[in-house]
Amino acid sequence: MKTTADWHSLSQTITLRHQAYINGTFRPALSGETFESVNPSTEQTLAEVASCDTGDVELAVTRAREAFRSGVWSRKAPGERKQVLLRLAELMEQHGDELALLDSLDMGKSISEMLSVDLPDSIDCFRWTAESIDKMYGEIAPTGGETLGLISREPVGVVAAITPWNYPLMMASWKLAPALAAGNSVILKPSEKSPLSVLRLAELATEAGLPDGVLNVLPGFGHTAGKALALHNDVDVLAFTGSSRVGGLLMEYAGQSNLKQVWLEAGGKSPMVVFEDCADIEKAATTAAAAIFSNQGEVCIACSRLYLQHSIKDQFLQALLAAAKQYRGGDPLNPDTRMGALVDKAQLDTVARYIKSAMDDGATVVTGGMPEYLEGQGFYVEPTIITGARNDMAFVQEEIFGPVLAVCNFDTEDEAVHLANDNRYGLGASVWTDNLSRAHRVSRQIQSGMVWVNGWGGGDSTMPFGGVKASGNGRDKSLHSLEKYTELKTVWISL
Repeated sequence: MKTTADWHSLSQTITLRHQAYINGTFRPALSGETFESVNPSTEQTLAEVASCDTGDVELAVTRAREAFRSGVWSRKAPGERKQVLLRLAELMEQHGDELALLDSLDMGKSISEMLSVDLPDSIDCFRWTAESIDKMYGEIAPTGGETLGLISREPVGVVAAITPWNYPLMMASWKLAPALAAGNSVILKPSEKSPLSVLRLAELATEAGLPDGVLNVLPGFGHTAGKALALHNDVDVLAFTGSSRVGGLLMEYAGQSNLKQVWLEAGGKSPMVVFEDCADIEKAATTAAAAIFSNQGEVCIACSRLYLQHSIKDQFLQALLAAAKQYRGGDPLNPDTRMGALVDKAQLDTVARYIKSAMDDGATVVTGGMPEYLEGQGFYVEPTIITGARNDMAFVQEEIFGPVLAVCNFDTEDEAVHLANDNRYGLGASVWTDNLSRAHRVSRQIQSGMVWVNGWGGGDSTMPFGGVKASGNGRDKSLHSLEKYTELKTVWISL
């Protein structure tokens, strides 16, 4: 087990890839432009990263299309593609400390969470998807004796994936593993706030045997590289994880270009509903704290709305306040740190604005709030719990992406369901009850792509991940993720 000193020592020797990765080669942006990659915990510049634009997108799409048409990857037997991706997973494991450190430095998350959550999940996603791809069978339709109806799945072609900054390696893996396994060529645009780990991942993919041009990585901004990818007429599928606002723009761009498929995993404002028949209040409170303070609250499925039945609200709040004390901002490279820094000053200002909005609306901050920002000392915020919240308050309705929990109360089951559904998002939800019938009844009624009963965030590569309403469409992970990156083809043969 590495110590804080070990991680800091490693951070001084690690090589940071900072150029675009196109056709198996690192290269600067055609414009020569760069942007700063900043360590959120120290505010020091890590690297000047290539800022890709339309010209780089054009080059990457051309190379990706050439690779796809050549069949060097798209027409490989599924079993052969599997072996390459399994080798990539092995390399990710061998270079695990390096990949974990890159994300920790780049976006301020704790190294312990990288090692316990992000890294193993990313590796497992590649392994599980790789093992699945050569077990996907076509179909024969039940036609008459004089015809034969064949149904098969084929790779779509060129996939553009735009991924967020909060889980850089993991979110990229959720897109890349199924898209590559299915035989596509992929252009990945990571967030400009956290591009470093996926640039290294692309290099490892080439080392694993992925042909040149099949995986390209374009660091850059959404309004430049991202928009150019969404408008490109030779991109067949666009997969996105990020805000609902940007997701809507990407759908518009698809409509303005070639009607490419757009798959969105967008925003969330997940409710946690705790009924009075929840037997283990301490466990529920500990989970509620983890569900909002993990990764500094920069989690799409963060349970930022807590609904407590009136009869248990005081007991639950006492246990919740105790659990919240385990989360305090600290050095992300200290293995004991459970909460790192927010990704940048803009995000810090957003969190501050919502906390002020809550107080202006009459809610009460019972712990946390905004400490005075000291320039050069990182973008830190305290875990914040706010009571007296109502569904008509902005901080209850809108995604904050920070460690801010709104605590509301309810009387009846019907009221709880109504309050939980009274939001534009529908990504995740958590229900706590020891009544089996209630668990089934409420989980069916809640409008959400995922519902956890007596837990939060559970799942593995076998389970689909995604939401409804303004939280998007399509699913990451599981066999269902392959549906986004393949096209059905029917062949009708007259015998």
